[in-house]
Amino acid sequence: MATEIKAPTFPESVAEGSVAAWHKKPGDSVERDELIVEIETDKVVLEVVAPEAGTLTDVMAEEGDTVQSEQVLGKIGEGSASGDSGKKEAQSSDDSAEKSAEKADDKQEDKQEDKQEDKQEDKKASGGGGKQHDVKAPSFPESIQEGTVATWHKKVGEAVKRDEVLADIETDKVVLEVVAPADGALSEIKAEEGSQVESEAVLATFTEGGGSDSGGGESGGDSAPEKADSGGDDSADEKVGDKILAPSARKMVAEHDLDVAKIEGTGKGGRILKEDVQKAVKDGSAKKAAKSAAPEKAAAAPSAPAVEGERVEKRVPMSRLRQTIAKRLVQAQQTAAMLTTYNEVDMTEIMALRAQYKETFLKTHDIKLGFMGFFVKAASEALKRFPDVNASIDGTDIVYHGYQDIGVAVSTDRGLVVPVLRDTDSMKIADVERKIVDFGKRGRDGKLGMDDMIGGTFTITNGGTFGSLLSTPIINPPQTAILGMHKIQERPMAVNGKVEIRPMMYLALSYDHRMIDGKDAVQFLVTLKELLEDPARLLLDV
Repeated sequence: MATEIKAPTFPESVAEGSVAAWHKKPGDSVERDELIVEIETDKVVLEVVAPEAGTLTDVMAEEGDTVQSEQVLGKIGEGSASGDSGKKEAQSSDDSAEKSAEKADDKQEDKQEDKQEDKQEDKKASGGGGKQHDVKAPSFPESIQEGTVATWHKKVGEAVKRDEVLADIETDKVVLEVVAPADGALSEIKAEEGSQVESEAVLATFTEGGGSDSGGGESGGDSAPEKADSGGDDSADEKVGDKILAPSARKMVAEHDLDVAKIEGTGKGGRILKEDVQKAVKDGSAKKAAKSAAPEKAAAAPSAPAVEGERVEKRVPMSRLRQTIAKRLVQAQQTAAMLTTYNEVDMTEIMALRAQYKETFLKTHDIKLGFMGFFVKAASEALKRFPDVNASIDGTDIVYHGYQDIGVAVSTDRGLVVPVLRDTDSMKIADVERKIVDFGKRGRDGKLGMDDMIGGTFTITNGGTFGSLLSTPIINPPQTAILGMHKIQERPMAVNGKVEIRPMMYLALSYDHRMIDGKDAVQFLVTLKELLEDPARLLLDV
């Protein structure tokens, strides 16, 4: 009996998606939970896995087709694969009886296919000897015209496994991963890092069975020359030992002439990020030894001499995420009647509470006690008391939310993203702190998904982490308010008729005057101030 392969259930804000890539062909055998197809929406790429083991019998939605939530994409039947996949089994199976039976059927198929494959055989890479594939960019949705090749994780000739990540494509919303169609190796890269590519553009040529680690037979013998030919410049720039550099990190390494081997990577799999290079530059821990640096400087001197007093300019393209941020911020200012009200909060009680319990908190919850947890909990309580601030505008309708989903602005190399904390009213401070740390890490690694980014009824942004004393945050549509936190600074304050030095923070609440009256905005901010200056109010609900 055939099993249907269905698209995932899309959230309300996502109407449809498009089939980005099929990782299996009709006739291929699949295992349960094996990746079969990717569905791309306007925010993220969703993976569809096999619900059962069997053979892919039908593909009902081709690559590039638009599909709806839970639409049937294909079918899986029982039994082993036939056709092309049968040929693969004949080549790789250890069962000699099954192999000999399939060879008889394959002979007739080979005669019919030989003429069609002659041209492809001539182009096969020296390391492979197997079938060639075009590695294509994902199918972008209508709202995305093109993307940028951010990183190649594999070099020409380097052995890879099926579904292993080959490259990252950066769009204005998310980073999309391009995976290997089979076991083998890249035989040619056609779109270098930094190049612009359109939907389904050919990025590289991939050969099954290629690569230095594929082992055995003809492919194992031929793959070594391929790697030797391709190893030169690419390997020096992309990988040192087991360390892989992100594009922005690689650029900084070249600019500051650093030794990559001395830089500790904090990204996924030890990947070196821009922040790692910045840290190495700051503490001077990755400077090259004099012997290795001198020849490089001598070679570079004729082509790029240093001129004292030279007025240098550099033009770089704006990232797609940055372009989207710019459009949304300008749209918010043009469509919303935005005002900002200010207040200040005395952080004495929270800082004392934090100092008293931070060690115990760390031992109990295995997470550091920061300030954001207090602000999120205080904002949740204030939003319950002032539902207009928690509402959103949808055309000519006002949507009142009976829950508090607070977005927290996170700064990344690619720009500002706002993942959302769900049901913050029921979250503990430890849960808030743990989730924010997770958001920050995944945001820097480009691993935030669609479910993390959508929705949100209110936003908090903390410019104080960068030293901002006062700012005017911009609303994140369709929300109607945003809270700006700032630097804690000691200032002389009048307390009970005496001047005392207190740790103070300015708060800024930007709000949409179409929805929120000035009185409600001011009272919301005053309530937030009272809750923060006396944290016991959060426990007593007063």
